[in-house]
Amino acid sequence: MKKLQMMAATAVIKYPVSSEKAIRLMEAENKLLFVVDIKAGKQEIKKAVEELFKAKVMSVNTLIYGGQKRAYVRFAPESPAIDIATSLGLM
Repeated sequence: MKKLQMMAATAVIKYPVSSEKAIRLMEAENKLLFVVDIKAGKQEIKKAVEELFKAKVMSVNTLIYGGQKRAYVRFAPESPAIDIATSLGLM
């Protein structure tokens, strides 16, 4: 059985991505795109985002692209992604 070790929230989330696609997802689907630690799982990413931004996360999808792991994080309607992006300085 694999032993799970929880990572610190700041170690899981590296930085947000600010591309045209990420901005479109933010406006249309209430999602933010983050580059995360390659070893982080979806549940770890969800807990880290909820802890760092005090927002309810609906779902997390991950993708390994160019040696980086990216997480598409969908937020609940009561916590808009645009508000979180504004607090991060993306907007």
